[in-house]
Amino acid sequence: MKLLTFGLALLACSARSAPPPAAAAVVFVCEHGAAKSVVASQYFNKLAAERGLAIRSVARGADPQAELSASAVKGLTADGLPPVPGVPRPLAASEVRDSARVIAFDCEQPAMKALRGMDACWDDVPATGDDYARARDRIRSHVEAMVEQIAARGELRSEPQLPAHEPP
Repeated sequence: MKLLTFGLALLACSARSAPPPAAAAVVFVCEHGAAKSVVASQYFNKLAAERGLAIRSVARGADPQAELSASAVKGLTADGLPPVPGVPRPLAASEVRDSARVIAFDCEQPAMKALRGMDACWDDVPATGDDYARARDRIRSHVEAMVEQIAARGELRSEPQLPAHEPP
């Protein structure tokens, strides 16, 4: 755990030195890359597309688990937004460096503390397994505000080159 936290701290401190390139993305990071970040990414991509924004997002984990969360998959599927098939992927230094924004969840969790200095930390989202609808609604509220801000500023209009998940 200490090695993981140290690695994430290095990511957070060193990888954001250069401005984001034109082909930037939004990266959502939760502890396991299997639930909150997946829900956020799916809703972000839907809302950005509806607004005509070319920017897309990806979901990553600080300490990825083996598969997507059943509660997130079930909830997103019921919402008409089935997640991209695959397995959770770890956050890479290049993604932090090359992204326009990095949004972290639950920054007080040991695996996430190194990401507190990123663009935002959404600590007010319940676990999807405890209450998917409440988690989704809170995530969607954050995402809607971010998409509105991006659209109003006319920023982030190029397509990202980041893969969504590792193939199964």
